[in-house]
Amino acid sequence: MRTALVLLFLLALAALPGALLPQRSLNQRLVDDYFAQYPQLAPLLDRVGAFDVFAAPWFAAIYLLLMVSLVGCVLPRTVDDARALRAVPVATPRNLARLPHHGRAVLDSDVDDAAAAVRGRLRGWRVAERTEDGGVRTISAEKGYLREVGNLVFHLSLVGLLLGFAAGKLFGYEGQVIVLSNGGQFCNTGILGYDSFRAGIRVDGTELHPFCVRVDGFSAEYLPTGQADRFDAALSYQTGADLAAGRVEQWRSFPLAVNNPLRVDGARVYLLGHGYAPIFTVTFPNGEQRTGDIQWRPVDLTTLLSEGATKFEPPGVTDDEQRRTGQLAITGLLAPTTSGGDVVTSVFPEARDPEVAVDVLRGDLGLDDGRGQSIFEIDQAKVDSGELVRVARANLVPGQELALDDGTVVRFDGLRDWVNLQISHDPGQVYVLGFAVTMLLGLGASLGVRRRRFWARLTPSERPGTTVVELGGLARTDRAGYGEEFDRLRAEVLRDPQTDRSEKDS
Repeated sequence: MRTALVLLFLLALAALPGALLPQRSLNQRLVDDYFAQYPQLAPLLDRVGAFDVFAAPWFAAIYLLLMVSLVGCVLPRTVDDARALRAVPVATPRNLARLPHHGRAVLDSDVDDAAAAVRGRLRGWRVAERTEDGGVRTISAEKGYLREVGNLVFHLSLVGLLLGFAAGKLFGYEGQVIVLSNGGQFCNTGILGYDSFRAGIRVDGTELHPFCVRVDGFSAEYLPTGQADRFDAALSYQTGADLAAGRVEQWRSFPLAVNNPLRVDGARVYLLGHGYAPIFTVTFPNGEQRTGDIQWRPVDLTTLLSEGATKFEPPGVTDDEQRRTGQLAITGLLAPTTSGGDVVTSVFPEARDPEVAVDVLRGDLGLDDGRGQSIFEIDQAKVDSGELVRVARANLVPGQELALDDGTVVRFDGLRDWVNLQISHDPGQVYVLGFAVTMLLGLGASLGVRRRRFWARLTPSERPGTTVVELGGLARTDRAGYGEEFDRLRAEVLRDPQTDRSEKDS
C-alpha cells in the first residue's frame, strides 16, 4: 500500500507538465508558439516528452507500475477478506466492563431463555454461541462485513475500469469527417473516407463496422451575442445488416444533436460542429458549366468567418498540358453575415447576408503531382514559381458574377451547410460503465456501513431461575453512532433500561 501511495503521488507529479505545457495531441499550434518563444528551452523539454506527457514512456511506466502495485495490494486483501467472511465471530472477552459500551443486569429467567432472548434481538447479525465452565454461555455477534467487501469491490472495480480503458485503446478507433447537408453521405467502410482517423493499437482500419449516414438537413439557433444555442442535424442511416441485405434504399431517420449521438453497430456518431461551403458555378468559354461546393474552414469560431479553396479543371480538354495549365482555383474569405464595405468580414455566424471576397487563380494547381494537398488551400510554391497566376479579384454576394479575361464566368450561388461528425468505436465502454457503477456502490458501502461487534455472557445466578447477563459492544470503525444502537440492544435484551445504570458506560 505504501508503494501504491508513492506511485500515485508520482503520477500526479508527472501529470503537472501536461497541465502546464501545451500538448501536441491537443493543440500543435500552441506547441509551435512555445518553440518560437523559448528556442533554447523547448528542444530540451521535447527530448523528455514534455509536449506529449500522456504518451511518454516514463508516464506509461508510472501508471503501469501503479496498476501492478494496486493488484498486488488488492488480491491478498481479497483472499484475507474471503477467509474473514467464512470465519465465526471472535470469542467473548473475559471482562466486558472494560469495553466502551457495556451493561449488566440480572434477569428472572434461566440461561436457555436468556440466550434465546439475546439471539432474538440479533437478527441480521452473524452469531456464534459458546459454552464455558460452570454452565456459562457466551454469545458473539458481528455485523458490517460489507464495509471491507465494499472497499475491495471499489479497488477491484478500479482495476476493471483501467482494463476497460485499455481495451478501448487497443481495439477502438475514432475519426472525424465533414459531410455536406442536404444529401451528403458517409459510409464507415474504410479509413480513406475520413478526414482524420485515430486507430487503436490493434486496429488496422480494414475491419471497420460498416454503416452509412446521410445528412438530410441542418439547423442552428444563435443567441443575440452570436453564441450557438442549439445545433440539430436531420440524419438518416443504414446499419450493417441493411447493407448486407441489399436494402440500399431503406433509410432510418435520427435527430442528431450535440448531446444526442447516434448509436449504431457498436459505434457512436457525434455532432461536433458545422460550417459553410460556398457554391460556385463556373461557365467555361465552350459553354460547359461546373459547380463546386467544397467546405471552407472557419478561421473565427465566433462569427464563422471562413477561408478555403474551390478547385476546378477545364472540361473537354484532352491535351494534358493544356488541361493542367488551365485549372482554376477560387480562394478567399467567406462571411455568413457580411459587415459590408471593401474589406469583407463577418459579424454573425448565421447565414443572414453572405458575401465572399475571392481571388481567382489559373494555372497548374499540382493536382497531378502525386502529392497530397489540403482541400482548404492552394500550393503556395506554385504561386511563387509563377505556375499559378491570379487573374481576378472581387467581392461577390449570391447571384453576382465575375468574368475572366478568357471569357470564363464565375458565379457565386450561395451557401451550403456542412456538419462535422465524429465516429467513435470503443468496445470497452460497457465494461467501463459497469465497473464505474460498481465502484460507486463499493465506495458507498465502504463509507456507509459500520463494522461493529456485540457480546453477551450469561452466567447462572446463585438464586435459582435467574441469570446474570453481561453485555459489551465495540465499534471497529471510527464512525459515530454505535452507542445509540448498543443502548437500544441493551434495553431490549435487559428489558429495563434503568437497571444497573451506575454500571453502564456508553
